Amino acid sequence: MKTHLTKLFNYNRFANDLLLKAIINANVPLKPLQLFAHLLTAERVWYDRCHGLPNRFTSPWFDYTIEECVQLVPEGHGLWMSYLNELTDADFDKIIKYQNFRGDHLQDALADILTHVINHGTHTRAQIGQQLKLAGAESLPITDYSYYLRLLRSDI
Repeated sequence: MKTHLTKLFNYNRFANDLLLKAIINANVPLKPLQLFAHLLTAERVWYDRCHGLPNRFTSPWFDYTIEECVQLVPEGHGLWMSYLNELTDADFDKIIKYQNFRGDHLQDALADILTHVINHGTHTRAQIGQQLKLAGAESLPITDYSYYLRLLRSDI
């Protein structure tokens, strides 16, 4: 589980880097930047929840500048990788209790939360790609997981 999730979080970093460059190359259109900021905020919200920390955000929609996003991508990835490296196999079944933005008290297994973080990133990057196309981008980077795996194997 740990090896698989580490690979997924490295993929997440790879795809975030590519989309961030695409946003920069498109002269930072507002909607893609807002979505990217949401992606980064959500990653941090879930990281904090996994550590039992109180919400530092009042909403999953927080505005970052492009410069802040450039800084937050590697910073957030480093936090997640350090966290994953500390986990044991048994930790993935641990129940994480947290409070959502409506104030509801919820709980989920850590493995499910980590899977959600990756899935949310993929979903949001697809929205960003759509908004970049609407803003006039002629092409988008390839962010498919299978493409990433082929790069790792040097099949491309």
